[in-house]
Amino acid sequence: MSALSCQHLLRIQDLKSDDIHLVLDTARSFKEVNEREIKKLPTLRGRTVVNVFLENSTRTRTSFEIAAKRLSADAVNFSAAASATQKGESLVDTAQTLDAMGCDLVVIRHRFAGSPQILARNMRAHIINGGDGKHQHPTQALLDLFTIRERFGRFEGLKVGIVGDIVHSRVAGSLAPGLAALGAEVVLIAPPTLLPARPEVLGATTTQDLDALLPELDVVYMLRIQQERLEAAPFPTLREYAMLYGINRERLALLKKDAIIMHPGPVNRGVELTSDAIDTARNLLLYQVNAGVAVRMALMYLLIGGEPDGSVA
Repeated sequence: MSALSCQHLLRIQDLKSDDIHLVLDTARSFKEVNEREIKKLPTLRGRTVVNVFLENSTRTRTSFEIAAKRLSADAVNFSAAASATQKGESLVDTAQTLDAMGCDLVVIRHRFAGSPQILARNMRAHIINGGDGKHQHPTQALLDLFTIRERFGRFEGLKVGIVGDIVHSRVAGSLAPGLAALGAEVVLIAPPTLLPARPEVLGATTTQDLDALLPELDVVYMLRIQQERLEAAPFPTLREYAMLYGINRERLALLKKDAIIMHPGPVNRGVELTSDAIDTARNLLLYQVNAGVAVRMALMYLLIGGEPDGSVA
């Protein structure tokens, strides 16, 4: 079994380009497993995976749980409502408690950036960042990279536009540098109040004019407007935002013939995407969800090991 060059996945920059391709290649094998009638493998039997989700999540938490169970690991879900953090326990104490229980891998989602690093410093287990504040969401980036590579077969020469709430987006914080590292051109598209101060840190350029750039894009990646994270009013109304930056029937007509639309979900229907844009075959949102299970299976396998059956090597 090939191994990753890192012990944890705390941010996308922890992975070298070869690591990313190894994850994507391994995920392809697991995706084939997930298309079988019997999807379960004995690969991680006897291993314990703990999902520490101290921020609400549906897709990511469920995807990690399914991934662990399909690899025959013992999956334990640890939510904010049922945790001792509600009683004042610190994250360091939580980490040390979990460490004493001897778990093998911990997936953490937390509303504060840097939380995965705290676990990594206080636990012997492997740590995967399932999303930390406005910082990063590396497994989302990997499933998005998998989707793009499966569709185009490459990253070099592709032009990817990431549209919307960039400044609050941990998805953009991982996806943009991941794409740039693999040779794609990344443009961040948003009103000025939603653009980062230093886009070059993400390996990207910026523009405010979506319509001018749409005909050049291979991938149109739409971000959810995170109303729960908006500290002030960065645009007058959602209706005006949708008029300027939403994908609708008219903007679908501007796309290249083979261009695709992506979205990390959940969608604010009528804001980032109209029903026309959601229902088009160009929209790969559900493919991304499906790919997420395979990618997370691949990460678990590569981080904590095991011998898969002959179909995954």
